[in-house]
Amino acid sequence: MWLALGGTALVAGVRAGRSRRAMYLGRAALGLLFIAFGAVVNGVYLAMDSGYYDAFADRSPFPFVRDTWESLVVPHLGVWITLLILFEAAAGVLVLLGGRWTQAGLVALIGFHVCQLAFGGVLWPWATVMMAALALLLRAERHPAPARRRPSPAVPAISR
Repeated sequence: MWLALGGTALVAGVRAGRSRRAMYLGRAALGLLFIAFGAVVNGVYLAMDSGYYDAFADRSPFPFVRDTWESLVVPHLGVWITLLILFEAAAGVLVLLGGRWTQAGLVALIGFHVCQLAFGGVLWPWATVMMAALALLLRAERHPAPARRRPSPAVPAISR
């Protein structure tokens, strides 16, 4: 689902500058991605105590990231992952709200993905694609496409 929703957000971002429908689809895809497949999935992993997070930073090319993860995050997983869950849920809700709230959520998610780059591995291509999608959607939110006007129904002329 991550790839499907991320791909949807990217395609919607590409089209969002010309289509409000694409902009709204991008919002929906991101909201679902970060609420259901971010916050909820991380909550399940945390509740199951699966060890999922233990080696999360192992692929980082930066010793500081690996060392900090091992010494600070892993011993206090409950605190840090709960903060992650709250952030993902809040960002997902902000994106869905529209207007300036959506813009704030998109900026927060861009920052989140910039930080993901420090973890290396598969997060490099994922975060790069997501930052592109988020930036395109942010541009569309700041400068939305004109609303499509529906043609008015034809009114028959009354002849005298």
